[in-house]
Amino acid sequence: MIKTVGIVGAGQMGNGIAHAFALTGYQVLLSDINADALDSALKVIENNLARQVAKDAITSEQASAALELISTSTNLNDFAEVDLAIEAATENEDVKKTIFRELSTILKPGAIMATNTSSISVTRLASVTDRPEKFIGVHFMNPVPIMKLVELIRGIATSDATYNVIKDIVEKLDKISATSEDFPGFIVNRILMPMINEAIYVLYEGVGTVKDIDLGMELGTNHPMGPLKLADFIGLDTCLAIMQVLYDGLADSKYRPCPLLVKYVEAGWLGRKTGRGFYDYSSDEPQPTR
Repeated sequence: MIKTVGIVGAGQMGNGIAHAFALTGYQVLLSDINADALDSALKVIENNLARQVAKDAITSEQASAALELISTSTNLNDFAEVDLAIEAATENEDVKKTIFRELSTILKPGAIMATNTSSISVTRLASVTDRPEKFIGVHFMNPVPIMKLVELIRGIATSDATYNVIKDIVEKLDKISATSEDFPGFIVNRILMPMINEAIYVLYEGVGTVKDIDLGMELGTNHPMGPLKLADFIGLDTCLAIMQVLYDGLADSKYRPCPLLVKYVEAGWLGRKTGRGFYDYSSDEPQPTR
């Protein structure tokens, strides 16, 4: 029975996952090595809950109850009594493995481990833990409170019991699960990221401008957000990391990251979170940077 959920990483994904679990009635422990990140995450959660109240999606009582269910910590040792630990750290395999090795020495024997990775091998991450049969990929979509889909990825050792527990939890969160085999990028990013990468190639080769590429996909294919806007929203560093996982893991040149994507990341132009990517976000109306 899962009652207490620990979440490692208080960034965009971590605070969204905390929001979803607390709103469903789970006791949530949100952890980050940076205390300021935790303060910021709580403010984001509070603001997002207020938006839901304003839209009559939830009541003010539900919002208050959810906030009361969230506690924070900068110390993973506080995860000793959680029933489910979800890692939502940066998309870097070494960072994730370090977290799971530490959690293996802290979590109680029956606790389940999960990773929110969007592309990295669940089997490889599970292999550094003391419980690969109780390890699973649970890939939430961004923004978590709004997006319905959760990708479930079984590692080679993931047990049926672990999979079924997590599948039931996804339903309780009022979300829908899609199950993917443990191959680079899983389902969503295996399809989405090459499309974004190709849009960046179209820009790189001068076929179209930022504005026209996004307009083409928004109005021409009814996408709610153009691929370059979406890349900025996801974070260009994350897009590059996922493309690199696809390129390295599948050994196919069609997954080669566009040099322009690499250049933007090298420049620190990572999208919305840095105020500049394919768009400049310094004014009220984002302006294309190329």
